[in-house]
Amino acid sequence: MTKKKSISASKASLVLFLCQMISALDVPLDLSQPPTITQQSPKDYIVDPRENIVIQCEAKGKPPPSFSWTRNGTHFDIDKDAQVTMKPNSGTLVINIMNGGKAEAYEGVYQCTARNERGAAISNNIVIRPSRSPLWTKEKLEPNQVREGDSLVLHCRPPVGLPPPIIFWMDNAFQRLPQSERVSQGLNGDLYFSNVQPEDTREDYICYARFNHTQTIQQKQPISVKVFSMDSLNDTIAANLSDTDVYGARPVTERQPVLLTPTGSTSTKVELRGNVLLLECIAAGLPTPVIRWIKEGGELPANRTFFENFKKTLKIIDVSEADSGNYKCIARNILGSAHHVISVTVKAAPYWITAPRNLVLSPGEDGTLICRANGNPKPSISWLANGVPIAIAPEDPSRKVDGDTIIFSHVQERSSAVYQCNASNEYGYLLANAFVNVLAEPPRILTPANKLYQVIADSPALLDCAYFGSPKPEIEWFKGVKGSILHGSEYIFHDNGTLEIPVAQKDSTGAYTCVARNKLGKIQNEVQLEIKDPTVIIKQPEYKVIQRYGQVSFECIIKHDSTLLPTVIWLKDNDELPDDERFLVGKDNLTIMNVTDKDDGTYTCIVNTTLDSVSASAVLTVVARPNPPFDLELTGQLERSVELSWIPGDENNSPITNFVIEYEDGLHEPGLWHYQTEVPGTQTTVQLKLSPYVNYSFRVIAVNEIGRSQPSEPSEQYLTKSANPDENPSNVQGIGSEPDNLVITWESLKGFQSNGPGLQYKVSWRQKDVDDEWTSVIVANVSKYIVSGTPTFVPYEIKVQALNDLGYAPEPSEVIGHSGEDLPMVAPGNVQVHVINSTLAKVHWDPVPLKTVRGHLQGYKVYYWKVQSLSRRSRRHVEKKILTFKGNKTFGMLPGLEPYSTYKLNVRVANGKGEGPASPDKVFRTPEGVPSSPSFLKITNPTLDSLTLEWGSPTHPNGVLTSYILKFQPINNTHELGPLVEIRIPANESSLILKNLNYSTRYKFYFNAQTSVGSGNQITEEAVTIMDEVQPLYPRIRNVTTAAAETYANISWEYEGPDHANFYVEYGVAGSKEDWKKEIVNGSRSFFVLKGLTPGTAYKVRVGAEGLSGFRSSEDVFETGPAMASRQVDIATQGWFIGLMCAVALLILILLIVCFIRRNKGGKYPVKEKEDAHADPEIQPMKEDDGTFGEYRSLESDAEDHKPLKKGSRTPSDRTVKKEDSDDSLVDYGEGVNGQFNEDGSFIGQYSGKKEKEPAEGNESSEAPSPVNAMNSFV
Repeated sequence: MTKKKSISASKASLVLFLCQMISALDVPLDLSQPPTITQQSPKDYIVDPRENIVIQCEAKGKPPPSFSWTRNGTHFDIDKDAQVTMKPNSGTLVINIMNGGKAEAYEGVYQCTARNERGAAISNNIVIRPSRSPLWTKEKLEPNQVREGDSLVLHCRPPVGLPPPIIFWMDNAFQRLPQSERVSQGLNGDLYFSNVQPEDTREDYICYARFNHTQTIQQKQPISVKVFSMDSLNDTIAANLSDTDVYGARPVTERQPVLLTPTGSTSTKVELRGNVLLLECIAAGLPTPVIRWIKEGGELPANRTFFENFKKTLKIIDVSEADSGNYKCIARNILGSAHHVISVTVKAAPYWITAPRNLVLSPGEDGTLICRANGNPKPSISWLANGVPIAIAPEDPSRKVDGDTIIFSHVQERSSAVYQCNASNEYGYLLANAFVNVLAEPPRILTPANKLYQVIADSPALLDCAYFGSPKPEIEWFKGVKGSILHGSEYIFHDNGTLEIPVAQKDSTGAYTCVARNKLGKIQNEVQLEIKDPTVIIKQPEYKVIQRYGQVSFECIIKHDSTLLPTVIWLKDNDELPDDERFLVGKDNLTIMNVTDKDDGTYTCIVNTTLDSVSASAVLTVVARPNPPFDLELTGQLERSVELSWIPGDENNSPITNFVIEYEDGLHEPGLWHYQTEVPGTQTTVQLKLSPYVNYSFRVIAVNEIGRSQPSEPSEQYLTKSANPDENPSNVQGIGSEPDNLVITWESLKGFQSNGPGLQYKVSWRQKDVDDEWTSVIVANVSKYIVSGTPTFVPYEIKVQALNDLGYAPEPSEVIGHSGEDLPMVAPGNVQVHVINSTLAKVHWDPVPLKTVRGHLQGYKVYYWKVQSLSRRSRRHVEKKILTFKGNKTFGMLPGLEPYSTYKLNVRVANGKGEGPASPDKVFRTPEGVPSSPSFLKITNPTLDSLTLEWGSPTHPNGVLTSYILKFQPINNTHELGPLVEIRIPANESSLILKNLNYSTRYKFYFNAQTSVGSGNQITEEAVTIMDEVQPLYPRIRNVTTAAAETYANISWEYEGPDHANFYVEYGVAGSKEDWKKEIVNGSRSFFVLKGLTPGTAYKVRVGAEGLSGFRSSEDVFETGPAMASRQVDIATQGWFIGLMCAVALLILILLIVCFIRRNKGGKYPVKEKEDAHADPEIQPMKEDDGTFGEYRSLESDAEDHKPLKKGSRTPSDRTVKKEDSDDSLVDYGEGVNGQFNEDGSFIGQYSGKKEKEPAEGNESSEAPSPVNAMNSFV
């Protein structure tokens, strides 16, 4: 919340000028003028009798006036009284009391006269009275013995002082006596008891009178009050009467109200206009009455009415005649009411309607003095001339008295005088001096020449032209040197000569000339006006809510006139900022560090310049977690419940949303607090359910939006009685850990759930479906029991019952468990395989008898592996895959098979213990499929009309290749494609020369392989025939090659063209219509790794250069490797293997050192010779930046685990990359490690991989590896 205010200095000037307007013209002090009283003492002047009396009378005039005094209506000759002196050049009297004078001797009515040759002015009648503080008259005070419930008035009766004293009641310890609706002090100082109570008994009711003028306090003698209760009164009577007498005292009876003051039903009150009206009603009664005030026939005046003294006093300030009327006070309790009517009459001492004002006239002019006053009753008006009643004053033919007006005609210099107007009635008088000064003076301007006025734009501009002259000059204003006279609604011309521009604008800037003229002359004065831009707070502080100990900042960014220097002041709650280093005042902000609760409040930014002031405020609310509740109380204690109540702590400006109740079990878990319940933040009591045999303590935590309070102090402890357990252990289970046992487990009861001491468990079991008796044992402090010697995997009925020293829990429910499992005994029979297509087969088997499972049937596992690929050489190792089919399934689907391959499989049944024996291996063969794309397509030897095409066979033929299909078409300069030409090429060809092509023409080629099943994916390439035989067409990107793994692929290419090309790689799923995805290559590298690819998916890829529109390579197609089945633990992470490799590395290092030494001696060593003889490129170390991949690790063979992967081999020197065979794998249909199929053949099974070693292939050397080769294997 923000607020803004603006205070203009020019507005303050406006107030000053308007005050000058309503006063008469001041006569310059260098001109003759009658006296004017400028200062005098008050009419009713009460003085301190211990100090000197100073009676003020100051006046001005030309020539300076002389002073004289009257006392009690006669001349007061101060020269004859040594104690009285008059100040020099002043009429002020000083009466020396401190040096022996007595103030009482100078009581009286004093009046001062100031006189010079042009007249005499007189002061008011000043009544001098010394203040008085007389002692209390001695009186014998009897003790007040009052019956309980009666009313009582203790009279103060203070001495009469001047001025009247202030009354208050205290005790002997100078402590004010407490007051209430029942006991209160009246306006007259008496102490009123509406009804007395036994606690009112005391002996030190003391009334004090404080006389402020003399700074003294007078004390009345203590008053004793003794209140008799009904019980004590009965005891007193009983002690003094015989048993046969009838005695008794009436009990305290309730009484209806009776007014103690004022008495009677009506009264009157007279008050003077402008004073404070105080009306009082105090009533007796039991119960204590309540007072209410009304005005008959009207409403109590709003904004001026106040109730004091527990509504017993009605206070109306600044009363006027309209407040006259009847005021009724009504005292009421449950038994009735009493009332009193006060008739109020408002009278008025005289008050001015028009006070006479000084007249300055030139000879021959006319004028009037007007004296009008009002009052109740209406005041009489009388005139004096130079202090003498006008009737006996010297006659002046130029004046005529007409009631409250004196009319002057054709005055002359001798007409100068001072006239006094006296308006009086029975309640007071008014006296005013006004002179008539007859002068003949040419105009004079009193405002300094060339005075500069600076005003804020859009504010009033007030240009002063204070003047004097007689006759009164006429004033005119001009703007500029040769400007015309100013007039119109945009200007206001005041009688005192001031020019007001109500809304000053920038174009108001300039020089203004004031001209004053009368018949005796003319004068002018020039002033300057500058208009300044207003100061504006363009970024005001905003309402902030901050957590305790945080940091908050208020902004106050201002815009101001460049010629004004602003000062910024920050206030907190309209007061100065605390003197605290946490408050940092910046140029345009206020920052409060480490905010605390006391920083809560309103912060105001005040910007001051010499001309204006603006401010803006914002509220800071400091919030925090609530304070902890307190005063926890337990009530209504029962065996199973108790009521908890508390008092909330401070919510710290963020409402409490809820209370959390926690409990501690001091008997079982001391020091550990548990959640019990929670209630809304408006609730402070809660009924809590309890458990037996728990020593409870509770605590409460308050929660608001900021967080949780600290816990309250714990409540008192409450120990509930013991009882039988209410509940039994939960989660009872029976599962065998061995084939011949049954392990019974349960979740033990918590401490408070035991309901009593001696908690134990009765564990019972019997074999299901066998007519056996229950076998039971009782155990304690455990949650497990093992039954030995059981048959393998038979069902048991189990129950666990809690008991303590007081008895058993209710009968528990039974659960079914089983004794331990053993491995299945037989393998599934009649295994059949049905090949659905080249990648999918369905396997069937007969289920095993359930009795032979000897455990919980988990399902059937199908182990399958590829034996041979019919289209290429055999694999070097065998990777077995596993699919698990849960439940009693009798078939399953085998996806992800490789076309044109031979597979084997077997089936096993599984239970919780493990797997049974395998069925006999079943052999099946997959049919041919379509091939993968050719491994590469390279176009070389461009001539004017021919191109040479070279290609590699598909990585996965998936059958017997029948032919290759080549399609090509020209591309013109606008990238439009020409007619498509198709050529079929025999399968045994690997190159082709295309002739009769157009020269300098770009061609796009599409190339794929075929089997008897159909065509595989195609790869694309572009090439250009040359324009002449010298240079090929630049730029170009060619020989795009890929090396793919499961989820990523390495793309490399050759670039010919300008330097500093910025490349990008585009890729997408082959055969998809989705948009190409684009990846930017950093720098000018010629390789890039695509990540996040989907395993077993064919992708298309091409490379382009930024800034070369349409300039891209031909498309290449690659396929990511299939997802790996669940793998065994990587041997490379095993500790023994790492130790072995470290030992091998150490041996190799020693061998290298020996070789290095021998080589330096000039000889060759056998290891080097073998390295030279067997330089197999597949085992050369790979560099991180040559675009190849790391090794592929097998799951069974450590030796093979460290051989380089062929498809990551180095790029040949002709910049082509062949796509090698990828390892067989299964597309992951399921999730986790258990893939399965549903009955409809959809795959939900799991597979995992096992690899078997195959005989070494090719011409691999059986010799020990060279150090370099060994290092390759190690790495």
